[in-house]
Amino acid sequence: MRPTRADLAPPRWLVHLLRSEPTAPPWSRAVRAAVALAAPLAVAFAAGDLRLGALVSTGALPTLLADAAGPYRYRAQRLGGAVGAAVAGFAIGLLTGGDLGLSIPAVVLVAAVSALISAAGSNASVAALQLFVFTVLGTGQHALGVEFGPGLAAFTAGGAWGLLVSLVGWTVHATSPERRAVAQVYIELAAMLSARNTATSFAARQQLTTALNTAYDRLLTARSWLSGRDATYRGLLSLLSESTPAVEASVAMVNAGRRAPREVVDHFTALATAVLARTPLPEPPATNSPDPAVAALYTALTRIGRGTERARRAREPVTVRLREWAHTLASGPLTWLAALRLTLCVAIAELVGVLVPSERSYWITLTVGIVLKPDFGSVFGRAVLRGLGTVAGVGIGALVLGLGVRGAALVALVALFAAGAAVGKVRNYGILSAFITPLIIVQMDLTVGGDWSLVVARLLDTVAGCLIVLVFGYLLWPGSREPRVGSRLAEATEAVSRYVDHGLRPATEPAQRAERSRRRRRAYRALADVRTAFQQVVVEPSAAGRQAAAWWPVIVALERVADAVTEVVVTVEQGTEPPAADDVASLTAALAELGSAVREQRDPAEPELPGGDQLSGVVDQLRTAFDAVRGPDLARG
Repeated sequence: MRPTRADLAPPRWLVHLLRSEPTAPPWSRAVRAAVALAAPLAVAFAAGDLRLGALVSTGALPTLLADAAGPYRYRAQRLGGAVGAAVAGFAIGLLTGGDLGLSIPAVVLVAAVSALISAAGSNASVAALQLFVFTVLGTGQHALGVEFGPGLAAFTAGGAWGLLVSLVGWTVHATSPERRAVAQVYIELAAMLSARNTATSFAARQQLTTALNTAYDRLLTARSWLSGRDATYRGLLSLLSESTPAVEASVAMVNAGRRAPREVVDHFTALATAVLARTPLPEPPATNSPDPAVAALYTALTRIGRGTERARRAREPVTVRLREWAHTLASGPLTWLAALRLTLCVAIAELVGVLVPSERSYWITLTVGIVLKPDFGSVFGRAVLRGLGTVAGVGIGALVLGLGVRGAALVALVALFAAGAAVGKVRNYGILSAFITPLIIVQMDLTVGGDWSLVVARLLDTVAGCLIVLVFGYLLWPGSREPRVGSRLAEATEAVSRYVDHGLRPATEPAQRAERSRRRRRAYRALADVRTAFQQVVVEPSAAGRQAAAWWPVIVALERVADAVTEVVVTVEQGTEPPAADDVASLTAALAELGSAVREQRDPAEPELPGGDQLSGVVDQLRTAFDAVRGPDLARG
């Protein structure tokens, strides 16, 4: 029997695994990374001390690995913590690297500590990874003859140089990240209203959700440390808050299948331009349309730029954050299990490095730690992508070291590797590995010379590290292949239920309308988190990946339930009577049953849903969600 095209197609998990994120390349970050890592080597070649230059360049590497988009203060905290942790880790590695009796316990202990630190938040997680990575790299410096004092000084100087390059724009573009975030909301609104079909508009609405989450995160973070004293941030946050009615009206219009007038799309584009250029906002267009949906959108445009002041967000004390971290460690086993898995696999990697002859076997441990980072997505996916990326990266490193590239050509190649790693960091983990591998090979082994055996050893060590992760951290680890998107989906269902309960009830006071908007944002944020969890797990060829794929129709249906609720909210704001309390209670009860069915992995009971035209859109999408939950075999995933 001749195979069909479907038979020849790659499996779904592999397609998701190799897919690149559709985000714009961060060119400015790529340029900064190239300068930060290549400049020390250029100076070193001129001064004739390659070893010192390589260490300085290595010291700048944490800023490449940890950099992220966001306000400058946020980036300063994130990068400063990463560099500080890297310096501490490198010092531990230098001190213990000459004695296996010290280095192995030190690396295993640092692995455990880094896993526990990761539970304290995103910045702590990044710093914890740098602590582990550079402890391992530091243990390998003894074989290269690096002394503690000069080596640590050069590495620290590189970290300071990387921070300088990363944050130098703060002096002239202090509020640019926040301005871009607010402007992006208006750009996404214009894109959503310009969409020509349902699929495109739905994808655009997801992009709008991401833009809103990003803008609020950046501005609320900025306000928390400014304590409300900076007029620029106050203005941007007010501008973002005033866009809420326009967001709701736009979502309602798109959900109803209506096309917005061209002048509205142009106005959103003009608003984005004015925010970026720091010029006065354009006057909103006027209309006499009797259509309630159109009238709601035009009315919302008049509210943008009124200068409404938001209540100040209090800064959260450090003691509160430490208590929350301690509560996270004490409240559940997940963090401890992740720490135990990482510690076990690192210990196995260290043991393999001792028992199996290998040139610079610390690369095995380094691979295990990077792949098994507790909060960075699918273990299986990262192991496979790390292996594939390293094969490509080792091939590049072989050409650089094996051919004895030196001078300006090597500096240019390091700049290229650094820029490629910065782009790969936001596009695909395999791309990141393909560029970061030759970069570290050059930095660590530059003074060894063109030794092809070292390059082959890097490849074998990486394969060994990936195998340790796949066998002991994935295949044999209890629960690693069990479905785990369902709990996130149940939480998102509860968030949508809270939005329905508050959004469809009368809101006559400004405080009630503000709370309704907060519930809407929380519902969409929870759904965005579920999409992220789906993308992380769907790459696995196990029950977890299969169930994630089965949940996708439910996620889509819930997002459309939220859109339909927003449409009803807008019509109520335009004067329509709000739904009856009994009808709202029926919807929330149905969503509660849906969430319980997802959490308990069973078929949901048939809900009692309201009739009538007003809530028909919400009811239709909710029925679709119920049908989608009944579809997959939940017991088997």
